[in-house]
Amino acid sequence: MMIRKGVYPYDYTDGPAKLEETQLPSKEDFFSTLTGDHISDEDYAHAQRVWKAFECKTMRDYHNLYLESDVAILEDIFEDFRNICLKHYGLDPAHYFTSPGLAYDAALKTTGVRLELLSDPDMLLMLERGTRGGVAMISHRHSKANNPYMANYDSTQQTKYLTYLDANNLYGWAMSQPLPTGDFEWVEPEEIDGILSYSDDNEYGAIVECDLEYPQDLHDDHNDYPLAPENVEINKVRKLVPHLGKREKYTLHYRNLKMYLDMGMKLTKVHRIIGFKQSPWLKTYIDLNTRLRAAAKTDSEREFFKLMNNSVFGKTMENIRKRVDVRLVTTEKQALKLVAKPNFDRRVVFTENLVAVHMKKTKLKFDKPIYLGACILDISKLLMYDFHYRFVRKTYGDRARLLFTDTDSLAYEIQTDDFTRILRHTCRKNSIRPTIQPSTPPASPPA
Repeated sequence: MMIRKGVYPYDYTDGPAKLEETQLPSKEDFFSTLTGDHISDEDYAHAQRVWKAFECKTMRDYHNLYLESDVAILEDIFEDFRNICLKHYGLDPAHYFTSPGLAYDAALKTTGVRLELLSDPDMLLMLERGTRGGVAMISHRHSKANNPYMANYDSTQQTKYLTYLDANNLYGWAMSQPLPTGDFEWVEPEEIDGILSYSDDNEYGAIVECDLEYPQDLHDDHNDYPLAPENVEINKVRKLVPHLGKREKYTLHYRNLKMYLDMGMKLTKVHRIIGFKQSPWLKTYIDLNTRLRAAAKTDSEREFFKLMNNSVFGKTMENIRKRVDVRLVTTEKQALKLVAKPNFDRRVVFTENLVAVHMKKTKLKFDKPIYLGACILDISKLLMYDFHYRFVRKTYGDRARLLFTDTDSLAYEIQTDDFTRILRHTCRKNSIRPTIQPSTPPASPPA
């Protein structure tokens, strides 16, 4: 009876007087204005059983029992959470504010890696400019399926399939690739040919700042999903834009540069190169959580181990520049004093006697390996572009149109007589391709 979440009339209990009532409120009194719902008959029956079993005399008795059981359940859950972390990572989550902080330390402790921090401000700024998120765009706004799996299939028209594909664990895959660990140094631009000969798992890697051109003869073929997306300011808002124009002082991972050149883009100038030592050091941690998730016996454990992989990526993307100091003030004099300072950002008024004043940091300590986030984001694009150009376009040519994409997903219109048969056949012959699979299999064809 007490191992489930209790039932409480939050809105009804609006003052101490309600706690002196000698009977359980009616079912209607358990209505929640927050959710806009009444409780179920089952929940109300549970509340009645609790009232009777624990011989509650007043609502105060029920109130105290509810709080005690709620805290006890939370305590059990949190202690179980602590035990899991201590068992698998040797870390106590009670010492952390957020899951990214816990996951990041767990990754460092599990792998034993020692990451070098950047000390050259020019390297830092170059890597910040090269940090770009996932591509989200609509290439074609309208498409209509027509295939034998549909009830209204028209055999006189072109057979078309619409499919939504999702990359399984995209960032987990990228984090398992060779990533920088240290030995950062400037490399002469003349060394670019040697860098382009590096293998994907070479002991050393590089970040390149260069100029690129998109040849005119690639425009039609690449129009749906242009390579090398660029952060562009549009109407005073920075947006990640895939386009077919030139790239100037474009910063990217050497593996991305190799792919883009292999697909036809032209390298016109190399400005700067940062060399570094690399290894797939994070793979040990990613694989550990993948195994633990597969062996988990509850949904909460499975979600936790998934979170521990996703959260460590979030920590590699931490932007120190966005940190703020928040001062709570209770007088006009205090507020005006802070507002007058040059690092004042904004204020949030809670009441006439309480205001939160947001102040920008006057000093920043860049003590995070931001190069990890930049490399993970770039490397993740390799899989998406590889799948689109070397699988979908290679298999279907102009019969495949990319409708839209959002970071780790791709939606296509494909003209073929039997899309599912061809997809399965081609996936079996490509080891990397099954990492992207249809989110929802097509329904069985009509009888």
